[in-house]
Amino acid sequence: MRNMTVAVAGLGAIGLELARRLDAGADGLRLVAVSARDKAKAEAALAGFRAPPPLRPLAALAEADIVVEAMPAAAFDAVAEPAVAAGRIFVPASVGALLARPGLIEAARASGARILVPTGALLGLDAVRAAAEGPVESVTLETRKPPAGLAGAPYLREHGLGLEGLTAPTRIFAGNALEAARGFPANVNVAAALALAGIGPERTRVEIWADPTSTRNTHTIRVEAEAARFSMTIEGVPSVANPRTGRLTPLSILAALRGLVATLKVGS
Repeated sequence: MRNMTVAVAGLGAIGLELARRLDAGADGLRLVAVSARDKAKAEAALAGFRAPPPLRPLAALAEADIVVEAMPAAAFDAVAEPAVAAGRIFVPASVGALLARPGLIEAARASGARILVPTGALLGLDAVRAAAEGPVESVTLETRKPPAGLAGAPYLREHGLGLEGLTAPTRIFAGNALEAARGFPANVNVAAALALAGIGPERTRVEIWADPTSTRNTHTIRVEAEAARFSMTIEGVPSVANPRTGRLTPLSILAALRGLVATLKVGS
């Protein structure tokens, strides 16, 4: 198999770490372009790369075989639409944005593009996806984060909720995955990924807790299905660069990219 070329949109906590690992060497994958809002900062970050990729406009990233989106959700369309129109493999980190854009999936079907949703900071999507091949009664996600990992979310602003001074775990949201993705676009992409793997955003239930006693981003999935009943918990270490995301997320994206070119792929 030939090398597949990769372009990364965004050089924040997720995109920069992914770009570094691709630059260090990943069989079958070649980093050929990146894009970032702050050109000077991006050039400084890329200076230590073995083969620094060129900085390109967002639309030009669609020249690569694989386009990875790792930017604020507001920039999602500028990355996604050219990649899908060009028939590329599009890998979104802002999975929540995908829930509000069902037309993007239709556009990918028309152009021959593929949309690959990585597991991200979650776990067990193979099991959820398998269970969803049969009847599923319920899927729930409970997310607990340190208050700093939730600060600035639109839902908090809209409801006048402050997280300063919390001394005990406090539930700040309960609803479905679509509502969670709208209210916490930078915080719970895991909810969107779970919904897409399982029974959809309207039936997937989500609770979000601000927990000042925790130093980790904790996600617990509970599934009641005809084929199995299971629960899974992961405690992710927050990124130093951005506590809203976890250190596992860029590694999950890299693992997904490796699966595209691997001779042996483990897991469904």
